[in-house]
Amino acid sequence: MEFTSEVKIATNPIYQKISKVMPEIEWSVHAPYIHRINQLKKEKNAIILAHNYQTPEIYHGVADVAADSLALAIEAAKTKADIIVMAGVHFMAETSKLMSPDKKVLLPDMNAGCSLSSSITGKDVRLLKEKYPGVPVVSYVNTSAEVKTETDICCTSANAVKIVESLGVKKVIFLPDAYLAKYVSSQTDVEIIAWKGICMVHDQFNEKEIHDIRERNPGIKIIAHPECPPDVIKASDFAGSTGGMIKYVKDNQPKKVMMVTECSMSDNIQVENPNVEFIRPCNLCPHMKKITLPKILDCLENETGEIIMDKETIEKARIPVERMAAIGR
Repeated sequence: MEFTSEVKIATNPIYQKISKVMPEIEWSVHAPYIHRINQLKKEKNAIILAHNYQTPEIYHGVADVAADSLALAIEAAKTKADIIVMAGVHFMAETSKLMSPDKKVLLPDMNAGCSLSSSITGKDVRLLKEKYPGVPVVSYVNTSAEVKTETDICCTSANAVKIVESLGVKKVIFLPDAYLAKYVSSQTDVEIIAWKGICMVHDQFNEKEIHDIRERNPGIKIIAHPECPPDVIKASDFAGSTGGMIKYVKDNQPKKVMMVTECSMSDNIQVENPNVEFIRPCNLCPHMKKITLPKILDCLENETGEIIMDKETIEKARIPVERMAAIGR
């Protein structure tokens, strides 16, 4: 697509916002797609929901809502748009469909998966329920609709502890993230029966890396996501959800910070916090990076990658997500 003077003028306000994290030559490739996508959204009454792990040209360029999993689920339920394009991974698109079953929900790449979501099936949950009869199941939102049909209530990293304690029980099955389960267990007296799933991005970080970063960057604040291994969380200054990490940076304005999470998030938050220096020895999510501007444009133009689910699955799987949304953060 051509970077015309019309495109340059129309997209310049967006580029000025993200110029510190993107060279102009790179912008000339992205801008024509951004311009056309934003036109198409108006023509088709479409909305783009983007997760925090998307690249800046998506996060700041075409997203109508850019947020963590909990906020995206809530926005999906509230939208008046006819079409929802999920700039995220498959379970997020499914969740949007659960929350807005009458809307057309599109995913730009149907192969954009998640190591956590693929670590457990509905059959696995049924076996757990047989082994621990009567114990409620709390599923991280990073799970398939099939798993959600076997779940009592969902949670995100933002509200996992609150959700667990809201049930008023002594024991819960918590799945699928083993590290998040350990973090929740450290914050509550409720007994946690955990699954063995991991996030392939957060699992790559280690304690030595955190200590090395501190040695090379005196005074740095290191903030970690609860999906990280326990030793990484212990070695960090703060642990919190995606939204919690963003709030920490915004409220504290540290001179220098490292966000121990998916790499693009640092770029996106840098834009909104220009006085903070971000150290980025971070990891990319190969699934999130399957979503690109050309794929979003193709998906929106041709309305491909539609999320289709039967009515029974939608009705069953929506219940635990609605319960999560009602409790909030």
